Amino acid sequence: MSKSILITGCSTGIGYVCAHALHKRGYRVIASCRKLEDVERLQREGLTCIHLDLASSSSISAAVQETLSLCDGKLYGLFNNGAYGQPGALEDLPVQALREQFETNFFGWHQLVGDLLATMRKQGEGRIIQNSSVLGFAAMKYRGAYNASKFALEGWTDTLRLELKDTNIHLSLIQPGPIETQFRANAAIAFEKWIDYKNSPHSSQYQAQLDRLNNDKSNNAFVLPAESCIAPLLDALESNKPKLRYRVTTPTKVFAVLKRLLPTRLLDKILDKAA
Repeated sequence: MSKSILITGCSTGIGYVCAHALHKRGYRVIASCRKLEDVERLQREGLTCIHLDLASSSSISAAVQETLSLCDGKLYGLFNNGAYGQPGALEDLPVQALREQFETNFFGWHQLVGDLLATMRKQGEGRIIQNSSVLGFAAMKYRGAYNASKFALEGWTDTLRLELKDTNIHLSLIQPGPIETQFRANAAIAFEKWIDYKNSPHSSQYQAQLDRLNNDKSNNAFVLPAESCIAPLLDALESNKPKLRYRVTTPTKVFAVLKRLLPTRLLDKILDKAA
């Protein structure tokens, strides 16, 4: 039997291309999407796809049961990918905006892993791959909610890896930088929902952020297509000794080095310009 993997956030972008790539490679892919119309679309494309809303505990529980039923109780891999970015200065974001950011980007992932770990322990193996970000270790202004959720994810993943060191369950982080996806469009919706930008002390700076979010294409010289995450995911699933972190895109690799070498104040200046 081919190995089974559950992938979250498959409607577009990284999750979408990885689900199709693994399906073609022979994996038993169980893709998942938050919107039912996306579930139906992926099913028409030939993928096994289920409904999973990471902001809903009951949806996660139902998805876990459906997943285990589809793979006969044996799940080799989990690729946690579903997330979104909440833009805005931290002083402009109400607590509820951060709660919603963490519900999808962190607490939902915690529940999903927790609900599936017993299965991986019972079968004696498993791979958990977490899609983090360069913003999981290098903070940039006006991305504070997303920064916080990914910083939390990195610490959470490092801790669980230590707690599972005596098992054959491996954890890896993928850390993309700028990737050409629908991420900006979704972030623009979240921005409009929570930020009163016309009455903010950051109003003049927000126009540049809005221009960036509403642009169809990234203006970043180092942007890569979503397909650039396929190879790291495959290595994390198939290597006998998977890496703990897979850094994707030049900015991620550069900032990983700079964070180790530079004083914080100097790094702040570079991150300020990069934002």
